[in-house]
Amino acid sequence: MNARAALFDLYGDHLRPRGGRVSVAALVRLLAPLEIASPAVRTAVSRMVRQGWLTPIRLTHPSGPPLPGYALTPKAVRRLDEAALRIYRVDAVKWDCRWHLVVFDPIRERSRRERLRSALGYLGYAPLSETTWIGPRPSPELDSLLMGEQVRAVRFESVLDGDPRALVSRAWDLDAIGRAYEHWLTEAVAMVDALPAGAPDDRVFAVRSRLVNGWRNFLFQDPGLPPELLPAGWPGAKAAVYFEEEASRLLPAASAFVDANLP
Repeated sequence: MNARAALFDLYGDHLRPRGGRVSVAALVRLLAPLEIASPAVRTAVSRMVRQGWLTPIRLTHPSGPPLPGYALTPKAVRRLDEAALRIYRVDAVKWDCRWHLVVFDPIRERSRRERLRSALGYLGYAPLSETTWIGPRPSPELDSLLMGEQVRAVRFESVLDGDPRALVSRAWDLDAIGRAYEHWLTEAVAMVDALPAGAPDDRVFAVRSRLVNGWRNFLFQDPGLPPELLPAGWPGAKAAVYFEEEASRLLPAASAFVDANLP
């Protein structure tokens, strides 16, 4: 796990429900079980400030002077709340057979073009052409993405005239996504099974953090297609059940570690 990804997971999974405000020293303590050193934490925090995810604050402390810390920005709150819905898959809504299309003008700058491609993929869209992207539903983050990249786009919902499974096969590599789920599940089971009964809270926190981090990577791969468009025996379904059960089982001890290390 790199420090930036670990910080996103820490804020999203533990600190957001606790107000999203924490001292620098606490961040260092909380990432220590993941073998992330203090300089790496501080460098990642600085990068997240520059990118608009965190903002510097001063935390009052009853037994001492104010402590330097960082709070989530509104942009980060929106991203983490949306990610939580997708990570824990609590937003299951019956699909209405409508697709969301985004069409924009060609982008000349390679860096902007690659940023946009990466961000659209994270939001669940896939390209039908360089300038036409499709998703199974509108993303609530799309407006802020297009505004931030200064991209004008035409957006509309449409019903496909044809076989939706053929469209899915064209837009997404389900075989590769399925293999990724199978690989993740094999590694996750081995990691969790290696955790001894009665393990200390810091070790449980580390295992659960790695579990969540690996699962969060599917936000960049899996668009969250409706079940009726997925092949029979979809590996993602079995992996989701395992993740939800183990993340819930390990949460109390992981939360205890977090509470013990907050000022």
